[in-house]
Amino acid sequence: MSSETYDVVVIGAGPVGENVADRAVQGGLSVVIVERELVGGECSYWACMPTKALLRDAAAVRAARALPAAGKMVTGHLDPAAVFARRDSFTSDWHDDGQVEWLEQAKIALVRGHARLTGARTVAVERPDGGTVVLEARHAVVVATGSHALVPPVEGLADVRPWTNREAAEATTVPERLVVVGGGVVGSEMATAFGALGSRVTVISRTRLLPGVEEFASEHVMDALREAGATLEVGVDATAASRDASGTVHVTLSDGRVVEADEVLVATGRRPSTGDLGLEHVGLTAGDWLSVDDGLAVLDGSGTPVEGLYAAGDVNHRVLLTHHGKYQARALGDAIAARARGERTDLGAWGRHAATADVRATTQVIFTDPEVAAVGLTAEAAEAAGLRTRVVDYDLASVAGASLQADGYRGQARMVVDDDRNVLVGFTVVGPDVADLLHAASIAIAGEVPMDRLWHAVPAYPTVSEIWLRLLEADGRDH
Repeated sequence: MSSETYDVVVIGAGPVGENVADRAVQGGLSVVIVERELVGGECSYWACMPTKALLRDAAAVRAARALPAAGKMVTGHLDPAAVFARRDSFTSDWHDDGQVEWLEQAKIALVRGHARLTGARTVAVERPDGGTVVLEARHAVVVATGSHALVPPVEGLADVRPWTNREAAEATTVPERLVVVGGGVVGSEMATAFGALGSRVTVISRTRLLPGVEEFASEHVMDALREAGATLEVGVDATAASRDASGTVHVTLSDGRVVEADEVLVATGRRPSTGDLGLEHVGLTAGDWLSVDDGLAVLDGSGTPVEGLYAAGDVNHRVLLTHHGKYQARALGDAIAARARGERTDLGAWGRHAATADVRATTQVIFTDPEVAAVGLTAEAAEAAGLRTRVVDYDLASVAGASLQADGYRGQARMVVDDDRNVLVGFTVVGPDVADLLHAASIAIAGEVPMDRLWHAVPAYPTVSEIWLRLLEADGRDH
C-alpha cells in the first residue's frame, strides 16, 4: 500500500470531475482524479454525445423532407450501420486515450481504480491490479460519481435483461419491436431515435411524456411520435415482464394488456452512484444522494457540513444535467482554490461561487422531433412558487424565419413573466431545430433583464429569433 498527498482529490472523471479538477489546478492547487471506468464519464460514452449522434441523421432527413425540392433528393431509409459508425466516432470506440491526454495537458494526476472514503479528506483506491493507494487531500475531497439508471422493481423485469441508456447508446442492431418503459427525456429521445432507425416503438408511461416541461411542448412531441408510427401507452404502468424461449419479451400493463417486444428499454429515472463509496466512514448512508449546501459542501443528517467533503453534478441531486454539473464544478473548483488562498468566497445569489442557476435558470434541450428547449420555471412551477405571473404564448409557425425553414412548420413558444419585477422567469419553445433559441432566454433570466429593456434587443429578420419580438408584442408595452 502506498500513499500520496494532493491539495484536492476528485472522485469521478466525468465532465463534472474534470471541470472541478481543471479549475482547482488553474487556481494553483495540485489535484488527483480517480476513475474506475472511462475518463470522460457517462456523458461522453453512454449519454449526451452518443445519443445525440444517434438522433442527428434522422433530424437532418426530416429537415430535408420538409422542403419540396430537397425532399425529392431524399430517398430510401436511414442506414443503421452508418448511423452507428458515426456514433462510435464520438465515443472514440469507447476508448479514453484522448481524455487521458487532456488530463495530462491540464496537469491533473489520474489514478485508475475504485475509490472509497476512509475518513475526513482520505480516500483509498483499489487499483485494477489489486493494489491500494491512499490519497490524502490537504483541502478537499470532491465526489463527482454521477448517477446510473434505475431499474424499477417490476416482476421479472431484471430477468429479461432490459436495456438502460447504456445499452441503447451502445446498440449495434435495431430491434424490430422496442418497448420503452418511461416517458421522460431518455425514453422520449430513444423512442425518437430507434423509431427513425426502423423499430416499431411502444412507450409505456404512467404520465404524459416529458412531464417536467410545459404541457403544450409535451403534446407536440407525443403527436409527432404517433405520426411517426409509435404507440404511446399513457396512464398505465408496466407490472410484469418475461422473455420466452424465442427471445420475445412480454410486458404486462396495469390494465391487463400485454405488449410484445424484441427488446425493452428502461428509462424510469436515475440512482446516485454512491453505493460502494465508503460514505459510512464519514457518517453518511451508502447509496443515498448527497445533500449539499449552497457552496456544494456535503451535509450530514443534521444539516452540518462534513469536513472537507463536497459533491457536484448528478450525485447531489440538484439538477441531473451535464451542463449544470459542469457549472457547479466550475464554481466549486474556484471556491476551493480561493479558500486555500485564504480568500473569502461569494455564495450569495448569483455570486461568483454560487450555483444559483440550478434554482432560477435551469436550462435543458430535449432532442426529440420536434425539439424542446426550456429555461427557468414553467407556468405551473412559477404559480407553485407563489409568483404573480403572466404567461405569453405565440405560434412559432407564424414567425417568418420558421416558415422559411420548413413547409408545414409547427411549433410554439411561451414566456413566463414575473409581474412584480417585470422580468422573465421562464421560457419554453418546441419545434424543429429550436435548441439554439435557448441561450437568449437564459441570459435574460440570469441577467434579470427588465422586459422594457428587451424591446431594444432587436432580432434579425427573417430568423426564428424573431419569436422574441412577437412574444413582446403579444405581451404589450403597457406592463
